[in-house]
This record gives sequence, C-alpha cells and structure tokens, in this order.
Amino acid sequence: MEIDEDRSDVEKEEEEEDDSISDLLRDRFRLSAISIAEAEAKRNGMEISEPIVACISDLAFKYTGQLAKDLELFAHHAGRKSVNMEDVIVSAHRNEHLAASLRSFRNELKAKEPQSERKRKKGSRKDDKATASVVHIPDL
Repeated sequence: MEIDEDRSDVEKEEEEEDDSISDLLRDRFRLSAISIAEAEAKRNGMEISEPIVACISDLAFKYTGQLAKDLELFAHHAGRKSVNMEDVIVSAHRNEHLAASLRSFRNELKAKEPQSERKRKKGSRKDDKATASVVHIPDL
C-alpha cells in the first residue's frame, strides 16, 4: 500500500513539473505574441488595447496547441514518429494562400539542399528497407 502512495506522490510531482513547464511556455508565447502585436501596431501607426492583445495571444496559444496535436496525428496516420513539411502543408488545407506559401517555402528549401544530400537520403531509405526485411537468426 505504501508503494502505491509513493508512486502517486512521484506522479503528482511529475505532473506539477509538467504544468510548471507548460505555464512557462505559455507565458513566453504570450510575451512574444504581445511584442509582435505591439510592433505591428506601431509599424502601421495604430494603437491596440491591452485586452485585445491578451485575447489574440490566448487564441494564438490555443490554436498552436491544436495545430501541434493535428500534426502529431497526421504523422502518426502516415506511420511516422516525427512531423514533416507535408504534414504542415496538409494542416493548412483550409487556407489556400497559406498552403501555397508553405509549398513555395518547401520548394525553396529543396532547391537550396545540395543534390548529393538528396541522393544520399533516398539511398539510405532503400538501405533501411533492406535492413528491415533481413531477419537475424541467432546460433543455437
């Protein structure tokens, strides 16, 4: 019985630590969003009220959290453990302008990537598939 109580205390401590990290990330995100909103307002010769800036930063933080969950699901559905650029583009499917900008950005990145890097990556995938199909039978 005492072991279960110890585990729950450890779990509670880990949960509190996770909450603390999440709060820190949220606060930093909000500060960045506020800074961007104020800079844009100043650049455009406008004023923006504090409640509006706070609302925008909260909405942006919630949207980012939902976007992260969607990207994780897209990658999982594709059988991958990590998110790639295609997942990000798919997430923007409702905003054609954003999706087009992301595709253009992806193409620019591919153009900047050295040709030898692209060939090596494709070759390593074939090697990975070949290695995955090999079954090692230990000596008895």
